[in-house]
Amino acid sequence: MVEPLFRFDGSAQVGSTITLDGPEGHHAAAVRRIRVGEAVQLTDGSQQHLRGVAISVGTKSLEIKISERNQIQPDSLRFVLVQALAKGDRDELAIQAATELGVSTVVPWQSDRSISKWDESKAAKNQARWQTICDEASKQALRPRFVEVRDRQTSKQLAASIEYSLAANSNAAWLVLDPTAELSLSAVSTSNVNELYLIIGPEGGITDQELDSFAGAGAKRVHLGSGILRTSTAGVAALAYLSGSTGVWE
Repeated sequence: MVEPLFRFDGSAQVGSTITLDGPEGHHAAAVRRIRVGEAVQLTDGSQQHLRGVAISVGTKSLEIKISERNQIQPDSLRFVLVQALAKGDRDELAIQAATELGVSTVVPWQSDRSISKWDESKAAKNQARWQTICDEASKQALRPRFVEVRDRQTSKQLAASIEYSLAANSNAAWLVLDPTAELSLSAVSTSNVNELYLIIGPEGGITDQELDSFAGAGAKRVHLGSGILRTSTAGVAALAYLSGSTGVWE
């Protein structure tokens, strides 16, 4: 039986008993209907991963006896998704699926052709919504290390981030998914890469000015074959390919 994963921000040792309450406790008791004797997993999202058994169930909480405690290890290859804001829920679908596939970080990108706009009054609220989506996807996929959703970036800020990242980490790589690129994703060498960024454009595509700016900062333009994928699926397809080709899924 799959052990469901819940967020628990406290600390605990093997043999101790903790109370899972609040929204997570309510979800476990009332929605997931965890029963006495059932095993569960707990995570703080970054460092601590626990396993235990429910020994008491209330209407909105669980008492759990901890049987195992592990330190969450860093990924040997970190994937970072730079997702352009998109209309409808396409950007949200993209970050949800990317989280399930194991992306470490998500960067909201206000591209020149993004129809959706995060102005200053909406940025914090929308960033929090993206974080909630990623947290829920992490729990659904049983990934104890939760995704970090960073601040929204403009195209100018993103170009500066590329340049800074590559200067700070010689083992980082930035890839821009562009159907007009000459280089295929399958031809990109990922040996010695420990941090891989994927830039995904909006529905209308990435402008020539943005492509030139990102390439000038050190990013590589790559394509995913002859077709053009939606903004909601392009990053997912690239992550799936890279997870297989780099050995992450072995």
